[in-house]
Amino acid sequence: MRMRKKPFARPELEACAFFVTKPAEYRGKWRKQFPVPEAPLYLELGCGKGSFIAKLSARDPQNNYIAIDIKDEMLVLAKRNIEKERAPQIAENVRIMSWNIERLEEMLAPEDGIQGIYINFCNPWPKSKHKKHRLTYPRQLEMYARLVKPGSKLYFKTDDTGLYQDTRSYFEETGWEILFDSDDFAVKSFENNIETEHERMFMAEGKPIKGIIARPGSEEASV
Repeated sequence: MRMRKKPFARPELEACAFFVTKPAEYRGKWRKQFPVPEAPLYLELGCGKGSFIAKLSARDPQNNYIAIDIKDEMLVLAKRNIEKERAPQIAENVRIMSWNIERLEEMLAPEDGIQGIYINFCNPWPKSKHKKHRLTYPRQLEMYARLVKPGSKLYFKTDDTGLYQDTRSYFEETGWEILFDSDDFAVKSFENNIETEHERMFMAEGKPIKGIIARPGSEEASV
């Protein structure tokens, strides 16, 4: 999604208590950035306007969450939605940041102990020459497998049939185990699914929502 430059975005983010200005400085030390460092730590990649992470962090306050998007112009909307959802409380179990997800290992390390990843309605990059930028592309899945704790799950949702079908193949190619698979959430959905803004919009348009839950396989299977 292309967004107009918003000069106010960065200053507003930098004034936010749960925005992280220099994420790479906390590589390997993310748990210490939360009031309850021993709490399970989850990651949302491409958080967009933040409605999902706002609702998830409020519903499950016993967990800690890192939410990433590449654009300040988008992230400032996430910041506002989180504040609105959590008011009058402070969102102490959430950290948001602008970062290129293809360079995730520069800001996260295995010792950070990520216990789950959420990818909701990411850019499908339909052209063949652009597919390498997909958040579920094999090299990305291999990177996630290096970062998460054993047994961690990745939750993926999309309205795009091509991305959904390719992602199933990507999981199989990289040795991930598929635990849940649905090509229509109207028939079968995630347990305790939180509907995103995109999800409601696509369903209203009659587009089936697809989803997969998977976890990395054994080290041997991922080679």
